Amino acid sequence: MAPGGAPGPAAFVTFGEPEAYDERARRRPFGRRGRSQVVAAAACLVLGTGLIGGAVTGAWLAGDSAGPGARHGFTAAGDLWHNVPVDQLFPPTVRGKGAGPGEADRTWTRIAVAPDSGCEGAFDPLLRKVLDPVGCERLLRATYTDATQSHVTTVGLLFTEADAAGMASLARRFDRERLDRRTDLMPLPHAAKGTAAAGFGAGQRASWAVSVLTDAPVVVYAVSGWADGRTVDTPQPAEDAMESGATTAAAQAGLGHEARGLADRVERGLRKRAGTATEQPS
Repeated sequence: MAPGGAPGPAAFVTFGEPEAYDERARRRPFGRRGRSQVVAAAACLVLGTGLIGGAVTGAWLAGDSAGPGARHGFTAAGDLWHNVPVDQLFPPTVRGKGAGPGEADRTWTRIAVAPDSGCEGAFDPLLRKVLDPVGCERLLRATYTDATQSHVTTVGLLFTEADAAGMASLARRFDRERLDRRTDLMPLPHAAKGTAAAGFGAGQRASWAVSVLTDAPVVVYAVSGWADGRTVDTPQPAEDAMESGATTAAAQAGLGHEARGLADRVERGLRKRAGTATEQPS
């Protein structure tokens, strides 16, 4: 079956009952059967094995996302918040080759990690309402600064309580209603005293990105702003701020690239760890 397609005709191998029972055949040892019977049996075995092997290979090639392996991977990804060290989910240094404006390279340095927690007070009320259907198992957050320490970006991993169907439903809603573009649904940053993000509050949000995963019970987000604590009157979603010709202050400063670039790389790391967690020992 091709990805997203309908299953084609199935192939079956059947073994019918003989029309009449032959008492002589019952007494005849396997080693003394006629050559034609041995050849016929071998041919059936090869044919059956080929059909079964072909079906299995077809399933692998089609990437059956609903199979046991996919379900196990989904569950394993949901356990990463307590199975994987924070330095692997939020590395001290993240390199973004080609992640900046004009495909310039970026390097982000982690300056703060929030204690893992629930979601109480972690989101604006309207965003919390949108996320309520998937629940909140755990929330992990870290804040980074760029190489010049002029920008700050908080990246978050919301581990939900939803199953695959629940995550798919939320992803469809975000896509259908373009919820990742609404300024009243921006994630909150994580400020930390004594760091470049000390003044990074709700009013300093300049650009943001939100991704609802469907192969893991996780919502990945990032929100960026200036390290000098300036207030932003017109925040812009990362996808718009990254458009060629965008003229907002956030776009001109590359803050859309900061949010999207860091969120993407943390998401890739999460997927990699989830894949490692589902590998069976050899």
